[in-house]
Order: sequence, then structure tokens, then C-alpha cells
Amino acid sequence: MNIKVRFENKNILVIEKPAGVVVTNEGRDKKNSIENYIALKYTWAKKMDRSGIVHRLDKGTSGLLMVAKNERYFNFLKKMFKSRQIYKEYEALVCGDVSFVGEIKAPLVKKNYGVWGKRQVGIDGREAWTVFELIKKYSYGGKRYSLVKIILKTGRTHQIRAHFSYLGWPLVGDKQYGGETVDLGRPFLHAKKLEFADIDKKIINIESEITPDLREVLERMEKK
Repeated sequence: MNIKVRFENKNILVIEKPAGVVVTNEGRDKKNSIENYIALKYTWAKKMDRSGIVHRLDKGTSGLLMVAKNERYFNFLKKMFKSRQIYKEYEALVCGDVSFVGEIKAPLVKKNYGVWGKRQVGIDGREAWTVFELIKKYSYGGKRYSLVKIILKTGRTHQIRAHFSYLGWPLVGDKQYGGETVDLGRPFLHAKKLEFADIDKKIINIESEITPDLREVLERMEKK
């Protein structure tokens, strides 16, 4: 795997997760996982639960993934994510004509039939809160698409994908949630920015550009 490092100090490592790779092993022998990659590459990771990984991204999502390099920061960052003190920004291309700004507050439950692991809005689900802002609109092949900035207030599994599908704006490339592929083999979703205060109250801000496969989709739409 070719993994780029976006930020590193004595306590924290932030990498660019490529699409198509699972983050953790979850009790299975996943040779092609970020958890195993980090354990093989860094000595400190061998002593850490999940190689120090403190949050997750879906297999098909690219972008910033944070790792703690010691137990002190592993516990600290886990608490920061749980208490929603870490700013998490994503970029997505969705099918349809999205309003300029909006927020989605709709609880999510695990679907108990059909596709394994899929989430859907349900009254008995866990709280899920997504904020979004339109970046740009595209017309391609006679259809409308919207590039959006997304801020996750909570971090449920498949939250962005399930929420936008619920509103009738599934992500481009996300066949599981009803999105059109537009010759993209994975959801158009990139973890673009992380911002938080560390234990010493120093503000850490890390940003990432969308990957070449996503950029190629936008360039193709620009030409039409």
C-alpha cells in the first residue's frame, strides 16, 4: 500500500486512507487493512489496540484518518470523538439538485433485511446529525449533480451515505444506497479536514485534497 502521511508529531499520526481498503481487522485476518499496515510499519503501533486507530472510514471512502501513537493520546482522542470536539469535514458529489445549505437530523438504524450492513432512517435509531453546504452544481448526461461540503456532528456508520439517500440525493458511485455510478467504482466521498485542540490546547488543523479518481469525475463533468 502507498499511504501518504499528512501530519505527524510525537503523539499523533494522520494518514491519507486510500479507497478500497478496510480500516480495522474487527477480529478477522485482514492482511489488506490499515490496522495491519500501521502495525507492520511502526514499532509503537504493535503495543496499541487497533494499532492506535481512533475512528473509522468506510472501505470506499478516501481521506484523513487519525491514529494515536501512545495510550495517553489514544484515550484522549477517543473521548474527543465521542464528545464531538473534533471538527470533521467531508466532500461529496451527490445525485440531484441540492439546496444551498441544510442539515439532516434523522436517527439511523441497521437495516435487518436486504443488503448486509446498510443503514436507514428509523424512529428507534441512534441520533445522527449531518450539516451540509453546496459548493457547485453540475449538469451531465441530462442530469443534475451537486458537489457539497459536509460537516459531521455525529459519526454513525454510513451516516452521510444513508442521510443523503434518505433525502433523495444519493452519493455518486454509491450503488448500495441508490447512487448512479457515472463510471466511478466507489462512493464519491472524501474525508477532507480534521481540526481539534490537543491536550496542551494547541489547535491542530489538517486538510486533504480529493483523490485523482474523484477529480477526474469532476473534470469530465466540467467539459460537458
